[in-house]
Amino acid sequence: MSYASAGKRVGKGLGWGTDLAKAAVAKKEFSVLVALVLLCAVISILSPYFLTVKNVFNVLRQFSIIGILAVGEALIIITGGIDLSVGSLVGLSGIMTGVFVNAGIPPVILCLLVLGCGCAFGSINGLLVTRIGINPFIATLGMLSIARGSALLITGGLPISVENPINFLGDGHVGPVPFPVILMFIVAIIGQVFATRTLPGRNVFAVGNNERAAKLSGIRVERAKLMVFMIMGGLCALSGIVLTGTLSSAAPTAGAGYELDVIAAVVMGGASLSGGVGSIVGVIFGAALMGVLRNGFVLMGVSAYWQVVSIGVVIIAAVSLDSLGAKRKRS
Repeated sequence: MSYASAGKRVGKGLGWGTDLAKAAVAKKEFSVLVALVLLCAVISILSPYFLTVKNVFNVLRQFSIIGILAVGEALIIITGGIDLSVGSLVGLSGIMTGVFVNAGIPPVILCLLVLGCGCAFGSINGLLVTRIGINPFIATLGMLSIARGSALLITGGLPISVENPINFLGDGHVGPVPFPVILMFIVAIIGQVFATRTLPGRNVFAVGNNERAAKLSGIRVERAKLMVFMIMGGLCALSGIVLTGTLSSAAPTAGAGYELDVIAAVVMGGASLSGGVGSIVGVIFGAALMGVLRNGFVLMGVSAYWQVVSIGVVIIAAVSLDSLGAKRKRS
């Protein structure tokens, strides 16, 4: 082989590597990852406890439920919808878990019952949106109130103490890794494969990009929307089971405010509220960013009230960037 031909091959290899690097940098997930790394670096300088093994696993555990919920919320937002009922459905699912455990129902049947009820509640949201034509914001806002009120009616406003056998799901470990963290990554992997490697997943993006064009191309738009709401309901039920296992109790107010964290994680992860854009990897990075931010506030002794303020600022900033990017594309 001549030096010239060898040089050409090396040049092609370098060009391919450069193109790959450019493609990676261009993705929204990359910017979220960079922000996450920079935030971790800053907090590790300000607090020597941040990068300890115990604290790292603690952070992972803290945002695992938000990460699980963010996968489902991302699919809904990609279709151009939104779900505000996630926190209340988590709380109601936790109450159902506590009631079923104390009734002596076997763990496997219990989990199937709660997951089935979660999917049913999600389907109700989907039917309100697709069949009756209610705006997703209003439909899920109504479900938020119904689910929270139902949890309060069932318990009389008091928490339910829950013992084994489901505590492992929220408080167990596989080696040093908390089980909810493993569950989050399993859900994220399944969600990524579904969104990128299956026809129903690609249909979700098509509906969000242009609903009319998707309908004309033969995609059953109503079915796609109903599906993502049902998935969201199932993930709320799963999160309710995990949260109940973590706390060893089920409180009717559990999950309150989760909808803000979940939407923030999805938007920060690169999903567009106008639909058609988003990735499961990105929303997991977004959830991690939220978890690291909260943990950093705790380690630095910042008031918990500022955490609430920061979530609002993050949502506004992320949506503003999304809106500015959409305007630039149109112009």
